[in-house]
Amino acid sequence: MDATDTTDTTEPADPADPADPADQPPPPQPPLPLPLEGLTVVAVEQAVAAPFATRQLADLGARVIKVERIDGGDFARGYDTAAGGLASHFVWCNRGKESIALDLKDPRGVDVVRRLIAGADVFVQNLAQGAAARLGLDAATLCTEHPRLVAVDISGYGASGPYADKRAYDMLVQCEAGLVSVTGTPERPVKAGIPAADIAAAMYAFSGVLAALVRRGTTGRGGPVEVSMLESLAEWMGHPLHHAMHGGTPPARTGLAHAVIAPYDAYPTADGGRVLLSVQNDREWRRLAEQVMGRTELGTDPAYATNAARVMNRDRTDTLVAEALGALETDEALARLTGAGIACARLRDLHELADHPQLAARGRWREVGTPVGPLRALLPPIALPGGTEARMGDVPALGEHTEALLRAVGMTDEEIAALCRDGVAA
Repeated sequence: MDATDTTDTTEPADPADPADPADQPPPPQPPLPLPLEGLTVVAVEQAVAAPFATRQLADLGARVIKVERIDGGDFARGYDTAAGGLASHFVWCNRGKESIALDLKDPRGVDVVRRLIAGADVFVQNLAQGAAARLGLDAATLCTEHPRLVAVDISGYGASGPYADKRAYDMLVQCEAGLVSVTGTPERPVKAGIPAADIAAAMYAFSGVLAALVRRGTTGRGGPVEVSMLESLAEWMGHPLHHAMHGGTPPARTGLAHAVIAPYDAYPTADGGRVLLSVQNDREWRRLAEQVMGRTELGTDPAYATNAARVMNRDRTDTLVAEALGALETDEALARLTGAGIACARLRDLHELADHPQLAARGRWREVGTPVGPLRALLPPIALPGGTEARMGDVPALGEHTEALLRAVGMTDEEIAALCRDGVAA
């Protein structure tokens, strides 16, 4: 061959050749671990706000040690017996935790908590205002002693100000935060049907812990986290609050209707159901009139053709829609609305939610162990595709893990026996 001939005579690889590594699918990767795997949380908690926050941490892999009173434990255990003999609030907020029962009025009980905290990454408490500080378990004190610790104080109204020492229950905070003023009918304000203030505080405590852990990863320091129920719910009131502050008037209470959109309400159907629909623009109104109501002329009638006109004539608009949907069974009404591109929903009760076809189709239900046997529970809404499924551990019996945890902090059989004999641990 001529020395200047640079022709490549190598046979190209057969793209279908199974021996070619480039054509082989990558080996399957093991699922990612839960993001909080290996972290330990100690919680002196009760009711909903702190327990719901720490349950989120447990679902994401953290070990959560729940410190309870020896005389009945978290008082949410006694709210009701609806969940197979257990309290529904407790079952909802406390899966995946270890329970230790201690008397914190005895210094020996506090000493056990301090030993647990010494090996923890996160501490959460929602005791009555001032109680944690008297025990030396407030966030500021603990973070001084343990610089890597993330310590969370959850309160009703915050640690300062004229409301600091007021007792704070969910309904009271809903009232103080103005939620009740915008919920209900024109004739009567009502509280939300869920503990909205508790849930708001819980979710800000949860996200505050995650943020503090990220900061610890870059600085090596944890630090205090403060969350109040009032401030959490006040943030959720942003839309009506800004409407009132900057527009001059608060939004009216309208039940299921909308203050500035029509039609937007729930309407009865022929088989006793109720269908909620929302018409967002005038094109949708024309489709509703033609394809659902069978009244094409209403689409261009000046009394209804624009949203402003429909709001001005809300009663008549609602009557016309109700007459049309009232002649249809629920499934047919929903099918027609969907076919016309109208946003709609079935007004479901809680039993219907438990059987919701969307939750079933997406496999959102699991069973969790409890002292009375397995109970259904929803997977947490945070999904981490490619990772390990959320850890939905058992709901603990009161003091179920007391002895094991006392041993874990170095106590001898004699010391454990003495604590149990003296009513300090149970």
